[in-house]
Amino acid sequence: MAEKISEEIKKKIEKLVKELNYHCYRYYVLDSPVISDDEYDKSYRHLKELEDKYDYILPDSPTQRVGAPAIEKFEKVKHTELMLSLDNAFSHDEVREFDKRIKKMLGTEDEIEYTVEPKYDGLAIELTYKNGLLFRASTRGDGYEGEDVTQNIKTIKSVPLKIENGKIPGEIDIRGEVYMELDEFEKLNKQRGKKGEPLFANPRNAAAGSVRQLDPAVTAARRLYLACYGIGVVRGINFKSQSELIKWFEDARFPIPAVIKVARGIDKVIEAIKELEEKRGDFSFETDGAVIKVNDFGLQQKLGVKTREPRWATAYKFQAHQGTTKIKEIHGSVGRTGVITPFAVFEPVRIGGVTVSRSTLHNWDEIERKDIKIGDTVVVERAGDVIPHVIKVIKEKRTGREKKFPIPGRCPACGSKVIREEGEVAVRCVSLHCPAQVQEKIAHFASRGGMDIEGLGEKNIELLYSRGLIKHFEDIYKLKKEEMLELPRFAEKSAQNLSEAIEKSKHATLAKFLFAIGILHVGEYAAKLLAKNFRRLEDLYKVTPERITQIKQMGEKIAASLFMFFNDQKNIELLDSMIKLGMKITNPDFKADKKGEMPLEGMTFVITGTLPKSRKEVEDFVEANGGHASSAVSASTSYLIVGEEPGSKLDKAKTLGVKTISYNELLKMIEKRPKNLRLF
Repeated sequence: MAEKISEEIKKKIEKLVKELNYHCYRYYVLDSPVISDDEYDKSYRHLKELEDKYDYILPDSPTQRVGAPAIEKFEKVKHTELMLSLDNAFSHDEVREFDKRIKKMLGTEDEIEYTVEPKYDGLAIELTYKNGLLFRASTRGDGYEGEDVTQNIKTIKSVPLKIENGKIPGEIDIRGEVYMELDEFEKLNKQRGKKGEPLFANPRNAAAGSVRQLDPAVTAARRLYLACYGIGVVRGINFKSQSELIKWFEDARFPIPAVIKVARGIDKVIEAIKELEEKRGDFSFETDGAVIKVNDFGLQQKLGVKTREPRWATAYKFQAHQGTTKIKEIHGSVGRTGVITPFAVFEPVRIGGVTVSRSTLHNWDEIERKDIKIGDTVVVERAGDVIPHVIKVIKEKRTGREKKFPIPGRCPACGSKVIREEGEVAVRCVSLHCPAQVQEKIAHFASRGGMDIEGLGEKNIELLYSRGLIKHFEDIYKLKKEEMLELPRFAEKSAQNLSEAIEKSKHATLAKFLFAIGILHVGEYAAKLLAKNFRRLEDLYKVTPERITQIKQMGEKIAASLFMFFNDQKNIELLDSMIKLGMKITNPDFKADKKGEMPLEGMTFVITGTLPKSRKEVEDFVEANGGHASSAVSASTSYLIVGEEPGSKLDKAKTLGVKTISYNELLKMIEKRPKNLRLF
């Protein structure tokens, strides 16, 4: 039983926590400790003894970074504001084109002020703080939804558990990159090699794999770092620019990018890029480029976003690392759409700190164009410091024993004849029974981005397919636990877990389902757009290409693919069969596309202050009734919904002349509503 604690002991614990957190910041963020490791360890042990004795533990105590139990799986987290990706520029000319587009959209010839910082090659993370305390950490995922990795992120010493310095917002979503330094990456791979474990391909994969450990103790054993570069939703504080935000990060003891330069005019931006590229080899971490952002947040709002990328930022890609090696073999790999992709196996070579031994050759036209043969000595490049590919053949080193690799006449997986349509570069196996395609399609269907069937990975799919238990993803829902128990690798618990995961996957959103079934050219974003425009799966049956191309951002290629898929009777029968097997598809993304059909159609709403319902519930309500919920007030905002204790958004709304309404006034706006509209 814990002893009764006095105010004196409380103050002592609070002082120790504050001091240890400061020293942690000095060591892991500033790399400038002012006490020895031994002194830190003594203070840490003393704090732990006091916490155990008096059962008084502060939420930001350094002892709370490690100690959470292992979990069975990560919970899903929806981002309040979409986590965007970046467009790329591969030359200085493309950077200048980016600047021209910015000026044209803003209608100005004045020089724009930008920030330039290194692009970290790691895992994108969002940290949510409420009233100064770390509330949750989540991965980027698909930009809309990630995974809750809070306990693992807490083990990273440079991540503050509490915001102590400067102005503290009521709520803030901080975006950053978790990365592993090159020395730590090499050390980790050496350890894994000694244990006979598979090596990580690069520091980015190592960082992502470390963050996604189910046991936080494993994450804690690997030294990870964080660099903060942006924000999502913020309440209680107003930032005017990227440079001001970075200064706040620094004052609040958050780790910031190793270099950040403010440059007015694109010539200065290119100078900053060149400096970064020259210093690239001096960094302790892997960087594959420079991120260029419009500094002024007001201008960022005016520029807005295109699909999933901001118009106000781009990533300049550095010239890739290269190495020379010899091609030992060339093979063909069959994907889920039947396309056969050639790849080279070559003598292992170190490129940019990573050992690579194979690369894609893209297609047979590329092999012909570059005149690539088995036995050739080639220059291999890691594009973006990640994906290796063959740049050129060193023909001077040919001996005459090199062999040409012809276009296959038959599929390497099933032996069926292959086709190559006129005007197409792809060589494709069209057999409905090709095992490589079937297994790839099932794996895609069961993947985390698809139906998320935990336990149905590559090896189990291969086993179930070889035993004839699943020949298509429809068969997953016919699988019986008793059948699994008769197979090697399946015990009572694993069979039960897979059965439960399959049952759980029967409840899916339309967007997830459309992505999972693997329609050619339909990725996650296209599936989301379809869900917003079609209420039910059945509404897509017999869809016309013209109807699809009416949707903004949907092109003719996707339209043709959807038309072919949904006008194939066998596909319709398959989908109907899955519904009969218990598949329940809901569509929270649907938004009627006809004006007036939804009362909030075409309006943008922003919330400030405390409302009777949670912010998320109100935003979902707005979206469900046709409106758009945004986190920032701008000239395009239709209404600011004002609750108790409103923040700086109210002042901004008054300045911009944005109309303000109460929560009850919002409800009145949908009183004259059509049937079946969503209400609280």
